[in-house]
Amino acid sequence: MLTLGLVTAGVGGAYWWEQQLPNRLAQAAAQGRLDACLLYGEQLAALRWLGGKAPQAQGQCRRLKAEELWRQQRWGDALRLQQQLVNSGTSTAADQQRLLSWQRQLEIRALQRYREGDLQGALALLSNLNAAQNADGTSLGDSLREDWNRNRFQQQRAAQLIPQQRWWEALDALNRIDHPWWKTHTRGLRQRVEHGIANLRDRHDREHDSHGQGLESNVPPERLNQLITEKMARGLDDWQAFSAACRELGGKVVEAGPETSCRR
Repeated sequence: MLTLGLVTAGVGGAYWWEQQLPNRLAQAAAQGRLDACLLYGEQLAALRWLGGKAPQAQGQCRRLKAEELWRQQRWGDALRLQQQLVNSGTSTAADQQRLLSWQRQLEIRALQRYREGDLQGALALLSNLNAAQNADGTSLGDSLREDWNRNRFQQQRAAQLIPQQRWWEALDALNRIDHPWWKTHTRGLRQRVEHGIANLRDRHDREHDSHGQGLESNVPPERLNQLITEKMARGLDDWQAFSAACRELGGKVVEAGPETSCRR
């Protein structure tokens, strides 16, 4: 009997508190005490055995608190609360539009950080949208990570080819870099490659002059360079591309010691 009495008292107390909560919730909402309002709303939802629609006051508190969190740049908390509001049954079309707008704004912020070279910062922002990664590798975060690694690979490839003086292959690698930060980050490598190619052209011109054929050569250097780049893009290495481009222009590869040139 004692146990039954305690259970009855507990149920009665819970019922009494449930009757008090709507008024407390409404008062907190009217006074702008948003945290208290949200707390009372959660307690009311937990105590309502038969369910029911959330009070409008709770919806207004969620709305205002979500806006406050967003202004404080607490993106994840703001989005979670706004999502609760949208799912509560007390939301409006404007609430749904605000949620979509915030999600889009956060995505834009993440993309901006990525363009500035802050991959981890971008992924941290996307984690608030549950878009940093997924098992299928198809989230926005997965795409950014893949793009970043591709650009980094081309930078590393160029850095490895430069000491070997494989200038055309290094240039091809640098030309495949399309990320703004990586383009800036590889300017030094590009300058070294362009200097190396310029030296090759100078040696080519001197070699022609040393054989008295400088004026007689009619292999257009611009066309030769264009063909070399095109053939390397199809998978040929720098020597294969140079040789094939030279033949295509009606010339032949001539080697004189360390010097190599294309002559007609």
